[in-house]
Amino acid sequence: MTKDLFAWEPPQISVGYSAEVTGRGPLDSRISRLIGQALRDARDDGLTRAKVAARMSEYLHRPVSESILNKWTSEGSEDHRIPMDAFIALVEATGAKALLGFAPGEFGLTVIESEYAEMIKLHLIREKRQELDAQEQAIMAKWKVRR
Repeated sequence: MTKDLFAWEPPQISVGYSAEVTGRGPLDSRISRLIGQALRDARDDGLTRAKVAARMSEYLHRPVSESILNKWTSEGSEDHRIPMDAFIALVEATGAKALLGFAPGEFGLTVIESEYAEMIKLHLIREKRQELDAQEQAIMAKWKVRR
């Protein structure tokens, strides 16, 4: 069995939906589309909106109805925006961690899985070490010329 070395793709280290999901337009519309996508993905995994609402209710210790989920996904529903605690409950209920990448992405930031944080830190340490080594070599070269 031959493995194609060029077929390998690195693991996705950041979480978030693509711009194709959120689209353009007002912030509230993009959030509604994100919630709708998370609920469609959950449905594909066998979770109905009723089940998601029940899980959210349990998490929040207050009722969340299927109809409120529908309103949160409706771009035309101006009176119903998802509160932050319900947003967190939605992530918990659906497992849609990709939702977490949206708000930081609005500010040019990226959410990564915790397991990759140490690898990034290690990479930055190695880069700094290379920079310091280059500075040391430059100083040593100047010092040798003077001798």
